[in-house]
Amino acid sequence: MSTQIAVVSLWAEDVPQAASFYRDVIGLHLQHHGERPHFKVGDTYFIILKGHPVPAQNSTPERFPVIAFGVDDLDTALARLQQHQVALPWGIEKDADSRWVIFYDPAGNLIEIVQFG
Repeated sequence: MSTQIAVVSLWAEDVPQAASFYRDVIGLHLQHHGERPHFKVGDTYFIILKGHPVPAQNSTPERFPVIAFGVDDLDTALARLQQHQVALPWGIEKDADSRWVIFYDPAGNLIEIVQFG
């Protein structure tokens, strides 16, 4: 038996605003409109639900994203974020294997975009 992640959900008080952010700023393809917008990301559905996001309390590490989107070209993703004036409080970070940016979506969820290799 093979197991895969089928659905990932985030919560937002303003669901239409969050859906627009993920469609227009992150560049995800909106599959289903309505009260629970669905985006197809690889083989997984990413769904935004009505609710108040709550960050992890007393977490280790202190700053870790709720979800990370892998991209082939971080520079293109950065240009898109900058075009939409998304604040990047920690700038571009990197290690030997990847480069990434971490930021907040309009609902307050901590999000990452990462390029491996």
